[in-house]
Amino acid sequence: MTTTETVAHRVCPVCEACCGLELRIADGKVTSIRGHDGDVFSRGYICPKGVALKDLHEDPDRLRTPLVKRDGRFVAVSWEEAFAEIDRRLPPILEKHGRNSTALVIGNPTVHQVGLMLYFPRLAKALGSRNIYSASTLDQMPKQLSSGLMFGHWLSIPVPDIERCDFLLILGANPVVSNGSLWTVPDFRGKAKALRERGGRIVVVDPRRTETAAMADQHLFIRPGGDVFLLLGLVHTLFDEKLVRLGRLAAHVAGLDDVAVAVAGFAPERVAARCGIDAAAIRDLARRLAATERAAVYGRLGTCTQSYGTLVSWLIDVLNVLTGHLDEPGGAMFPKAPAFAANTTGKPGSGRGIATGRWASRVAGAPEVFGELPITCLAEEIETGGDDQVRALISVAGNPVLSAPNGARLAAALDRLELMVSFDIYLNETTRHADVILPGASPLEEMHYDIAFPQLSYRNQARFSAPVFARPDGQLAEWQSVLRLIAILQGKGTDADIGQLDDELVADDVRRMAGPQAEMVLRAVAHLKGPERQIDLALRGGPYGDLFGLKPEGINLAKLKAAPGGIDLGPLAPRLPELLRTPSGRIELAPGMLLLDLQRPAADLARPVPELVIIGRRQVRSNNSWMHNLPILAKGPYRCTALVHPQDARRLGLRAGQPARITSANRAIEVQVEVSDEMMPGVVSLPHGWGHDRPGAQLTLAAQRPGANLNALLDDSQRDPLSGNAVLSGVPVQMAPVT
Repeated sequence: MTTTETVAHRVCPVCEACCGLELRIADGKVTSIRGHDGDVFSRGYICPKGVALKDLHEDPDRLRTPLVKRDGRFVAVSWEEAFAEIDRRLPPILEKHGRNSTALVIGNPTVHQVGLMLYFPRLAKALGSRNIYSASTLDQMPKQLSSGLMFGHWLSIPVPDIERCDFLLILGANPVVSNGSLWTVPDFRGKAKALRERGGRIVVVDPRRTETAAMADQHLFIRPGGDVFLLLGLVHTLFDEKLVRLGRLAAHVAGLDDVAVAVAGFAPERVAARCGIDAAAIRDLARRLAATERAAVYGRLGTCTQSYGTLVSWLIDVLNVLTGHLDEPGGAMFPKAPAFAANTTGKPGSGRGIATGRWASRVAGAPEVFGELPITCLAEEIETGGDDQVRALISVAGNPVLSAPNGARLAAALDRLELMVSFDIYLNETTRHADVILPGASPLEEMHYDIAFPQLSYRNQARFSAPVFARPDGQLAEWQSVLRLIAILQGKGTDADIGQLDDELVADDVRRMAGPQAEMVLRAVAHLKGPERQIDLALRGGPYGDLFGLKPEGINLAKLKAAPGGIDLGPLAPRLPELLRTPSGRIELAPGMLLLDLQRPAADLARPVPELVIIGRRQVRSNNSWMHNLPILAKGPYRCTALVHPQDARRLGLRAGQPARITSANRAIEVQVEVSDEMMPGVVSLPHGWGHDRPGAQLTLAAQRPGANLNALLDDSQRDPLSGNAVLSGVPVQMAPVT
């Protein structure tokens, strides 16, 4: 009997690169996954994580039915039983203790699930709690805050126009491995190679000679946490040597003189010792940036996960502005997403801007940023009694017990909750504490459209993925599960018609946005339901849309479905001043809170440098913790090693392949040593996302090589005071061999 093979295309939902995949299917199984050559965005590129979708789909540990904890043990139940358990237990908590008694936590994988992305805001609104937490305060809130202050919206984040760039300065990022982060750029290595072949240069500043640094023209070691001093020295040089060139943006920039005054005390000669880069190199770097017509500065995780995260994120864009490279081809430019981007809606050129600190966490007094509180505040909000104490938790696709500092404290706090409900496909180190787990379908059983990443893409594009397989009978889509929980929060119980509820929520949104045209718009999308309806609405009303028939050449969901490789919307183009949503209608180069925060690095200039500090490490086969449970990603050499410079190994008596103990305050972990001159002396590096040795988790393969959890060393009280982002990098530690 001849087996018929079919081909399916979809966008990879695993990391920010969002590569187009080509899957071959036979007898209901995936037989191969490769890059889709016809994809307009990734053009055939693929990394091992894309191939691992087959392992994820087939993983026996992936949850396929709801679980409810009874007498301390999880048992499989029907969807009706799971929601009945929630309906029995959650409303009484809310009635007795108020809405703030229940917290929401959302994890990184959510951004790759369109149903969760579109329906989580509805869930948060229905709950009405101020206790909202996300992984953003572990890795990116500083960049969102600085972008919001400067440009008027949290996701107006400029990215390098790499295909036309001739000089790229990279700080604290490893895009050869990540293929971008807050910058969606599949096959960065190929694009970087093309940049160099046309005569361009790449300079990487990092405490480790990363994979990106190894292929760059120049690598500069920097002391972890020293980025703010380097950047202040660069900005100072531009003013000191009269190299500032605003170009066409001169009329659209406010605060230039204030920045000049603010950086006056940070000459390269003063900051060199603190950042570990000599003054001559700092001045030379500033001159090259200023002299290159098409150049960009880009910083990522290492620049965000430190106590100066917001200042560093701001100074990167200050450099791009002062050198005339912001919003210019080959510089740092703003993508124009086809849908869901706030900077393409409303009145162009000005807006309300952003606000922070509208409320604060109850215990530490940490300010709200972007509608959420620092995730490092969650444990104390559960532990501490009083009004608005967190007594129930809804977690969505996250694993903060591993991803947040001091996970042991958070784990103990989760066990004190009266109720925990988790949306997750795994029984992991966090969801093991839940009372109810609601699993989503396999990514291959869901349709897909990227909401966030077209707002960060190196090239404008739109792509849609149909499900590869049908969902199993009875399996709810994640958006349907969220709607059922919303119905419970609204007091409608478990028998509510969620289709009708969805219709009502969409109609409310359309009437608010479209006014007198609302009924016409609703009729135009009446044939669609769920996320597809919202995607079509956003596409058709977006900057490239068909405007519901008024612009027939425009795009809509039907056209995307007919284009398996997506629709190319062209290279990045200048968008200022129309992109701005600041009240002044100008780029705010000198936000008051940032100028005030410069008092901290000024006082820190003379602080002694710790003898040894620790930083994280990104690996191509590891993005989120669940990837350690997939055979194709987990195979090969042991990767959870602590990289140590040979000089430090000799000084501390460490030997390659042998165990060592790393301590910080009263916290300690044991690691396997790997000696490497790719590290800066005085710095040790350990990859994140490991530590799969917690009892009760169901990650069979990951548990065979659990690794050590970097975040178990870290202090959950240490945060960037402006953004609330956790300090995960540059933390002083001690290290000694295990005897």
